[in-house]
Amino acid sequence: MEKEGKYIYCIIGTKQERNFGPIGIGGRGDDVLTFGHNDLSMVVSSHAITKFVVNRENMLAHERVIEEVMKEFDSVLPVRFGTIASNADEIRNLLGRRYRELKNALRDLDHKVELGVKGVWKNMEIIFQEITQENKGIRKAKEEIQKDTNRKNIQAKMDVGKMVEKALEKKKEKEAERIVDALRRTASDYKFNKTIGDEMFVNAAFLVDKGREKEFDNIMDDLSDEHKERVKFMYTGPLPVFNFVNIVIYPEEWEK
Repeated sequence: MEKEGKYIYCIIGTKQERNFGPIGIGGRGDDVLTFGHNDLSMVVSSHAITKFVVNRENMLAHERVIEEVMKEFDSVLPVRFGTIASNADEIRNLLGRRYRELKNALRDLDHKVELGVKGVWKNMEIIFQEITQENKGIRKAKEEIQKDTNRKNIQAKMDVGKMVEKALEKKKEKEAERIVDALRRTASDYKFNKTIGDEMFVNAAFLVDKGREKEFDNIMDDLSDEHKERVKFMYTGPLPVFNFVNIVIYPEEWEK
């Protein structure tokens, strides 16, 4: 029989024992419970120690549990996906050793949520036309290629491709900054994340006080109206604050 451990989702500030229901990771219907030390608790469910699978289903299950906890607690510290303790005593001992650090982190994130903003250009043909119009070097290089009647211009085309690629990255940075400038006055912090593909020019996470969510919503509405012909925004939240804190517990810490 596989040895059972305690899969950890997040840390909250409560001394009360809680049961968030049979929503544990792994699809077995394990109850999500709390194990505490003083007024700190880890939110956990039972899981085989040696059979943890890293896949999208488990990652979503991890996030869903934290979102469920967020419905009741204003400050939630996410623990890195895939963290498993051997038993409740290990959890309580670790909470005791890192008590002050975790209490301070909970205080810093009190009443805050993460909001995500992605922006993609709707028409890349227009974007590439703009890049050509804005860049004299690219414009001149393209004109030279068109004049080359011998068609021995493979290297020249490759060079232009590199110039366009570089100009596209600069254009992304410039337009991303413009969007973030409009939003960051309502946020306690923000971070840029990696964009995917040519179309996505901004992928940012914002740490926002719950009392300012509506203000952030209104700015997003204004941005969507202002850029409706050019940009499609993907706005998500409130989310666990993964981009701003993600508690890591190294295996050797359990053994102390």
